[in-house]
Amino acid sequence: MVSTYNPFQDRVHHFSANACLFPICSLYGAAVTTVEGIGSTKTRPHPVQERIAKAHGSQCGFCTPGMVMSMYTLLRNNPEPTMEDIREGLTGNLCRCTGYRPIIDGFKTFCEVILYSLNTAGIRFSQILLLIFFTQRNISGELFKMDGVLPLDPTQELIFPPELMLLAQKQGAQRLCFQSDRIRWISPVDLSDLLELRSTYPEAPLLVGNTNVGPNMKLKGAIYPMIIAPGRIAELSTVKEGEDGITFGAACSLTAVKDELKRAVSELAAEKTKIFQALLQTLSCLAAKQIRNVATLGGNILSANPKYDLNSIMAAAGCTLTLVSKGGSREIQLNEEFFTGFGKTVLRPDEILLSVHIFYSRQWEFVSAFRQAQRREFAFSIVNAGMKVVFKEETNIVDSLSIFYGGVGPTLVRARRTCQELMGRPWEEALLWEACRLAGDDVCLSPSAPGGRTEIIMRFSYMNSIGDSSGVIELNTRYLMLCFGSNQDVCVTDLPPEYLSALKAFENEMPQGYHSYQAVSSAQSLEDPIGRPTVHQSAFKQATGEAVYYDDIPSIDGELFLFLVTSTRPHAKIMSIDASEAVSMPGVVTFLSAKDVPGNNRRQWLTEVEELFAEEKVTCVGQIIGGFVANTREEAKRAAERVKITYEDLSPVFFTIEEAIQHQSFFKPERKLERGNVEEAFEKVDCILEGEIYMGGQEHFYMETQGVIAVPKGEDGEMHLFVGTQHAAYTQEVVAATLGVDANKVTCHVKRLGGGFGGKVMKIAVIASAAATAAHKTGRSVRCVLDRGDDMLITGGRHPFLGKYKVGFSKDGTILAADITYYSNGGSTLDESSFIMEKALLHMDNCYKIPNLRGRGLVCKTYLPSNTAFRGFGGPQGMMVIESVLHEVAAKCSLPAEKVRDINMYKEEAYTHHRQLFEPRDMVRCWEECLKKSAYHNRRLGIEEFNAHNRWKKRGISAVPLKFGIGFSKGFFNQGAALVHIYKDGSVLVIHGGTEMGQGINTKMIQVASRVLQIPMSSIHISESCTGSVPNAAPSAASFGTDAVGMAVKDACEKLMKRLEPIMRENPKYSWAEWIKKAYCEKISLSATGFFMGPHTSVDWEKGEGQAYFYFTCGACCSEVEIDCLTGDHKNIRTDIVMDVGHSINPALDVGQIEGGFVQGLGLFTLEELKFSPEGVLLTRGPSQYKIPALCDIPPQLNTHLLADTSNPHAIYCSKAGIGEPTVFFGCTIFYAIKEAIAAARKDSGLSGNFPLNSPATPEKIRLACVDRFTQMVCHSFSVKLFLQ
Repeated sequence: MVSTYNPFQDRVHHFSANACLFPICSLYGAAVTTVEGIGSTKTRPHPVQERIAKAHGSQCGFCTPGMVMSMYTLLRNNPEPTMEDIREGLTGNLCRCTGYRPIIDGFKTFCEVILYSLNTAGIRFSQILLLIFFTQRNISGELFKMDGVLPLDPTQELIFPPELMLLAQKQGAQRLCFQSDRIRWISPVDLSDLLELRSTYPEAPLLVGNTNVGPNMKLKGAIYPMIIAPGRIAELSTVKEGEDGITFGAACSLTAVKDELKRAVSELAAEKTKIFQALLQTLSCLAAKQIRNVATLGGNILSANPKYDLNSIMAAAGCTLTLVSKGGSREIQLNEEFFTGFGKTVLRPDEILLSVHIFYSRQWEFVSAFRQAQRREFAFSIVNAGMKVVFKEETNIVDSLSIFYGGVGPTLVRARRTCQELMGRPWEEALLWEACRLAGDDVCLSPSAPGGRTEIIMRFSYMNSIGDSSGVIELNTRYLMLCFGSNQDVCVTDLPPEYLSALKAFENEMPQGYHSYQAVSSAQSLEDPIGRPTVHQSAFKQATGEAVYYDDIPSIDGELFLFLVTSTRPHAKIMSIDASEAVSMPGVVTFLSAKDVPGNNRRQWLTEVEELFAEEKVTCVGQIIGGFVANTREEAKRAAERVKITYEDLSPVFFTIEEAIQHQSFFKPERKLERGNVEEAFEKVDCILEGEIYMGGQEHFYMETQGVIAVPKGEDGEMHLFVGTQHAAYTQEVVAATLGVDANKVTCHVKRLGGGFGGKVMKIAVIASAAATAAHKTGRSVRCVLDRGDDMLITGGRHPFLGKYKVGFSKDGTILAADITYYSNGGSTLDESSFIMEKALLHMDNCYKIPNLRGRGLVCKTYLPSNTAFRGFGGPQGMMVIESVLHEVAAKCSLPAEKVRDINMYKEEAYTHHRQLFEPRDMVRCWEECLKKSAYHNRRLGIEEFNAHNRWKKRGISAVPLKFGIGFSKGFFNQGAALVHIYKDGSVLVIHGGTEMGQGINTKMIQVASRVLQIPMSSIHISESCTGSVPNAAPSAASFGTDAVGMAVKDACEKLMKRLEPIMRENPKYSWAEWIKKAYCEKISLSATGFFMGPHTSVDWEKGEGQAYFYFTCGACCSEVEIDCLTGDHKNIRTDIVMDVGHSINPALDVGQIEGGFVQGLGLFTLEELKFSPEGVLLTRGPSQYKIPALCDIPPQLNTHLLADTSNPHAIYCSKAGIGEPTVFFGCTIFYAIKEAIAAARKDSGLSGNFPLNSPATPEKIRLACVDRFTQMVCHSFSVKLFLQ
């Protein structure tokens, strides 16, 4: 939180801001409050910190401080916020773990209007009745209590420092100047001083919000020797209300503009504020509050970026700009002529933008704004538009029309001919069609524009269909409605009632929900924590900022930083590397390459050889070639930008699965599973359907990027690594081989991870090896922390899959035969791709007993960075294809999809296609309960009625079951180890082989130890995971961590209790501490190792059979969506999940993992899209280009139920650990619900039958799949243009 004092208003202003966008120099005179400053576990946490922790709103914890500070800032400004205030305040905060719902549950307790249920979430009356029913059945809905929480007391908050108030009152008479070795920063004292500086330094950027200059410096390496910061100048922040409109100073923040416009709309007549309303519509979803707090109106305009939405609206509205220089001032209109190119305007070098004048609207004047983005909030627009029409008084005749588009060219585009042709015409349907035709000529994208011809075709079609159909038809309908709403005698044709829903944009709502789980027996001791919703062990430390991640560890004296140098070519021979200039730069210590590796630079991985540093050739953009070691991160990065590498390009070069198939480029081996006689069955079926579905990849986007600190110990070649890894033993092994030492000389320490999701199993070993090599070479500690863009470029993600299928079925939807071929994009090296393909094949049946089933899997070798493990590990891809088959068969048979799923489902104990026995009882129960709890059948009827009465909005609903194998199919990984120490004071230290990364494994292990040792959880501590304490541990993956490690901890504790039993029996009245002291005095060992030897699982791929998994976990999910057929936007309405977790060890953690996995799957199937350039460069390399689900994407109703009366005899305390991974697949219910909604839209256009839709279902794909008159017109028009070219 940043706090500033205005001496003229005598007011302190608090606002939240992103630290990465806030230059230190701009904080002169400001007070900064961080999460550490508002509360602590050592003293007392702040109510915000306490409530997010108690509500289970912190999992990995890396995002928690940001959530806390956004909420804290909101409460400092408004101690009694509304739900909408909270929603707006948190929009700019991203979380990859929780799914957001528990965060909101904690924070909504600050709203007095909330009706509390047993789980303190706002609920409906019908849900209260359900919870009463749950209680009667020993089913609980209470995940947390807020009894005894600290009240919010605004009088006890930190005050603004008085010395800063005095400073603000005294300053202003002189310039502020800050000087570094590369940049000079000047803050002028007044407007005349600013104009003088502008005249002297015309090339120096003006910086207030830093939303343009900052990213250019951080991401593009731009250098500005001089920066002028005019934030203190009063004239630039002044707001003046005049007779014809409001004038805003150019440095007014977007938040200030929004607040002023809201005030004006509330106070002025509606006919005067139509421009304001259009701007407010866009401002409400432009960026996020943390960015709007610092971004300025003038900066938004002068950035001259067509993605910035406000320019198109203000240009259509005819807003004017006041420009000033030493020579005087001038006023110009904001229009397409103001922008001379991308990032360029007509401003002279010595001019500045002083103010922006926004006019009041007039009677018969209507203004509309439109934007379409990857998500509704916190995302740059794909295309935006501003439109204004003026009618001749008391008629529907167009007197003037102004339409501007952004995002369809390098600058703002005016639909000039369209506007001219339509003036003087009546506002009716014929005008709409003519507008669509004319706009196709007005707005034209060149096929040579960035992105390639295919992307341009898509964007052109998309822009025209949504730009004009939503822009013009929405204007048409909106304006007609406005005309009807007035009492004027307007001659217009009535709108069909089924069109009216198109007028209303989707509203973002806060997620809420109810939960149920089987409560523990009343006979269970109150001191026994198993089965109770216990708070995450680190939640309070994470909420107060005290939790330590690897990059929080203080620097060691003499510590260096490593920045990696990566390839810029996808397939090339390395001709030379010249690092001489870079090494001579200040602060640079050395350059690292393959020749510096003391051990093995190359290592054998299965059938492939992989390199640490590329030696002779590179096979992808982003492959590590070397690295610079320097005193600071910035010096190492600057050196990396100066290294000179020459290449000789090689052929072939290809990046897609389709191209790999053409080149027959595959990794070995090909995998195959088969049951029955597929060919024979095809000859007997009623129908045969062939098709394919493509499923795109996904970036892990863990909040904490990958990195390591390598510390050489100075003797015997020892190396300690403080590293963020899910597999410490593997990192230890690879680093030891790289250094040429035994594994016992390398020790890995893992405290916690800020998210992992499979991405920190393999890739981190390479980064750790590079850092260890640097530490070995220099003899000093070396830290390597990847920037977000480099992390995304280097480490890969989820494998894209292409599934091609041929399916035979009877007329009632029974599938008799299916032949499926899976292709995955493995990238340039094998990594874990073959194992992931095996998992996909093993899950290809999902929950369906198909008597004749064949699956083949091929991993494509392409020239992209290699993909790797990701939550679900191939399971979601494998199940997605069979669900697509079920969906298409249902459409072909004209049957509801859930009926076809039910017909084909396992109903009795049977062998799977890989011949593992499966008992489907709990799976069927999950399915039936999901349909019941979601009121599926009644809602489906309601959806059909909704669709019948709405032309441009459609709804869909989909329910999908799940069967997911738990454990490693490579049996040797199914083991766990632990070490438990009891100290003389009775305290207990548990060390285990798992990794805490938000899933709560440490919390569950403390619960297990507490039950066995019969002591409070507060007496048990887990410090870290360490290869020096628990060797050869399996990775924390495959949803097997709690099963393996839990049994090991239990084993160790039981050994200790067995040793203590005689003393406890002889001294029954002793306390725990006294028993321990007695045991020590009797020389009884108070330390024990525990081990769990899991089942032997394996698959004989030659025979195509085997016991692949320890057991199966099951579930079902139902989701409902609504799509906007004119824009391709969609809204997730409701999701219900039923999951079998056996006897839950911790229902709160399990529900959190289920919902977090679902939301990550929601992103996978509808939102997250990786894009590469034609040269193989990853384009989506940060949060501005790559969108994970935000708060606005979560279903407003998210209900999660843990199946009651179920048990799992195979795992710790009859629980099931497989919950976080499988539920990623539930995101497909959103995808198939969208497809159902699209089918309803196509039906209105006279189209029936099957149609293709690939994942993710982005707005472009949804819009173009909703074939209608607009898309047909655009596609025909564009095809003709391409032919003529």
